Amino acid sequence: MDSRLRTTLLLAVLTVLIIWIGGQFGGRNGMVIAFVFAVVMNFGSYWFSDKIVLSMYRAQPLDEQQAPQLYRMVRELAAEANIPMPRLYLIPDGTPNAFATGRNPENAVVAVTEGLVRLLTPEEVRGVIAHEIGHVKNRDILVSSIAATLAGVVMMLANMAKWTAIFGGFRGGSDENSGGGALGLIVTAIVAPIAAMLIQFAISRSREYLADETGARLAHNPESLARALEKLSVASERIPMEDAKPATAHMFIVNPLTGRSLANLFSTHPPIEERVRRLRSM
Repeated sequence: MDSRLRTTLLLAVLTVLIIWIGGQFGGRNGMVIAFVFAVVMNFGSYWFSDKIVLSMYRAQPLDEQQAPQLYRMVRELAAEANIPMPRLYLIPDGTPNAFATGRNPENAVVAVTEGLVRLLTPEEVRGVIAHEIGHVKNRDILVSSIAATLAGVVMMLANMAKWTAIFGGFRGGSDENSGGGALGLIVTAIVAPIAAMLIQFAISRSREYLADETGARLAHNPESLARALEKLSVASERIPMEDAKPATAHMFIVNPLTGRSLANLFSTHPPIEERVRRLRSM
């Protein structure tokens, strides 16, 4: 299935899940409150995402004198994508990785680690940067923010369902329907957040496939990105990024939490082998 269509369908499923939960306990007002709260929270994250994540990873701005080759790559690929040139940042970390952030193409940032520049060949670095430019072109920060907002609403509604079951559903124990209704709310409170999280991760994986495809076309060389992904995957297994946080793992080109079993239970990234297979089939 096309990655854009898959994302649209998954966002629609999240929306339906919100409506279904609201119907489970008649909480239309609760739905509105949860939605407004989630929008406010994620709007702040969306608007300031670049500053937050760059500060979190101690990224420093690079000027053209410091990295002329990187600058040339970013400038050429941005022109190919018909977007403004993103700002370029360097993360002081030996683990090879990269991410893009920024609320729109006009405010975009591409950040690479020191390890990425050391490990990869210039063509492979170009492939990685093309992938990140693909995220900017496809407005993936906006898409992930919408997904996070909808998932946040589901989780808040599920929490409300739990408390409704405890303090409302169990009142009037003589009523036969009371126990069944309360049980339904408790099941909703358990299942809905897991479903929302899985859908959110599926959206993230779809956007990775799309960025791979877009990046390969921008660089006119799917093989360079495929080789880069193979190298990054092996390196991340050997040297996981110490400062990596689960909340930002989805932003990187390969999962920086690789090798940590708890973090891998629900992956925000598709399997490297499948990504490489798709690239080499282009």
